[in-house]
Amino acid sequence: MNKKIWTTAACMMFASGAAMAQGSIQYATVIESRPVYQMVEVSTPREECWNEQVAVREKSSSSRTPVVLSTIVGGAIGNALGNNKSNQRVGAVVGGVLGHSIGRDIVSANRKPDRVHYETVRHCETVQQYHQEERLQGYQVRYRYNGEEYSIRTNHDPGDRIRVRVHVEPVL
Repeated sequence: MNKKIWTTAACMMFASGAAMAQGSIQYATVIESRPVYQMVEVSTPREECWNEQVAVREKSSSSRTPVVLSTIVGGAIGNALGNNKSNQRVGAVVGGVLGHSIGRDIVSANRKPDRVHYETVRHCETVQQYHQEERLQGYQVRYRYNGEEYSIRTNHDPGDRIRVRVHVEPVL
């Protein structure tokens, strides 16, 4: 029985010691609660758009047939002018190159100029607009507990009273 009493007393002392270490919640009187503001630069994205005239070139399509045809005809003429096999080959190559050049000149002379027309194109971009803004950072609170004044910064206005945690420790 004696052992049971000592065990119960020890458990109660341990429990009360843990409760004492955490402290108890009390209320203190708020003397002053002053909002604290800070100036910050705020960036707001804004879309700016404008119309622009853009020149669009339409390439005139011209046939490549004169170039191909003149290359073949030039090669055939060069081949016909040669009197032996190696002369015919050289003549065909030279005739083909000359025929190709003549065909390109014919195509260039008959080419229509590129057509140009204008289209309206809309361009948009996002730009940042900056401005200064006052933002609430918290509250500087002065309060009185047990005849002493204290000060703390809080995230919100506590009102007329503020909760405080009170720790009591024995002095040994």
